Amino acid sequence: MSGARRSCCAPHLGRPGGRPSDEFSLAPVAQRLAELLDCPVTLASDVAGADSIRRAENMGAGDVLLIENLRFDPGETSNDPAFADKLSALGQMYVDDAFGAAHRSHASVVGPPQRLPSAAGRLLEREVDVLGGVLTDPDRPFLAILGGSKVSDKLGVIDALLSTCDSLLIGGAMAFTFLAAQGYEVGASLLETDRVDHCRELLATGKIRVPTDVVVAREIDATAETRVVPAGAIPEGWIGLDIGPATAIVYVDAVADAGTVLWNGPMGVFEVEPFAAGTRAVAEALAETDGFTIVGGGDSAAAIRQLELADRMDHVSTGGGASLELLEHGDLPGLRALRESMGRKAPGADTNGKGSHG
Repeated sequence: MSGARRSCCAPHLGRPGGRPSDEFSLAPVAQRLAELLDCPVTLASDVAGADSIRRAENMGAGDVLLIENLRFDPGETSNDPAFADKLSALGQMYVDDAFGAAHRSHASVVGPPQRLPSAAGRLLEREVDVLGGVLTDPDRPFLAILGGSKVSDKLGVIDALLSTCDSLLIGGAMAFTFLAAQGYEVGASLLETDRVDHCRELLATGKIRVPTDVVVAREIDATAETRVVPAGAIPEGWIGLDIGPATAIVYVDAVADAGTVLWNGPMGVFEVEPFAAGTRAVAEALAETDGFTIVGGGDSAAAIRQLELADRMDHVSTGGGASLELLEHGDLPGLRALRESMGRKAPGADTNGKGSHG
């Protein structure tokens, strides 16, 4: 940030429901941002209201203004044009660096680009370059690994990835719908019966691997009795909670042979130690491989941070939902808004004003 520029930052935090909340105030964020920038950061008491406007109008060269949580105003999530007008009045240029929100048609995401000269920040640009690259020109073999709870959340991503990847490994609770599609009984494991036929069609592509053994227990508890059983022999009343050790070996070997690895979603309930081994094995394999590694945000990003392996990945996405939607659709509302804004100039704009969404 040049000393001649003024920056008004407009972030959001949590889900306060369109009203102010002490729990979701950005006061701690302002304090930490001041430490990182090594300069004072002023926090406005409102969201694009009288205090924000007054402070923005009185900013000097090098000043940094942080407005309060965007989601304190219901106009943010409803994409209210009047709220977008107020936000846009706080700056003369707009830079969007919030990839994690770029999949939402919220006022701060799609509104300012319609009103101000706009650009993508470096983080947003990096996310698009990396995730877009795996869909267009990945180093091969290209391996995708998907886990998590519901297969319904990721069917669109699987469909998109199968047109590009060389193989796709399935873990997490979503694996049990695939196992049911193979005709297996899955005990009390999470099962989406309305997705079994779709999973059967996906398995027919020959690119998908599912667990051959699983760790099961009667309940999700660190003290629960656990067993490792074949994927087709889960006892009645038992829940599949992690990929088994034989599956983990196969998945680790696949990672070692890959030129590009995209991972989104844990292999089990990694937060509970008896069910963390599969996620740990995959994370450590990504840390060791020579291939290009991409962790697609969300719980998988949380897992590698918990395991202190984040700095050994080539790219850790800052947006779980945004990364999945970009992979599935190849575009996001925030990206479209920025493209449409290119070349547009705001009346009276100069090089001293800069709006920012982070």
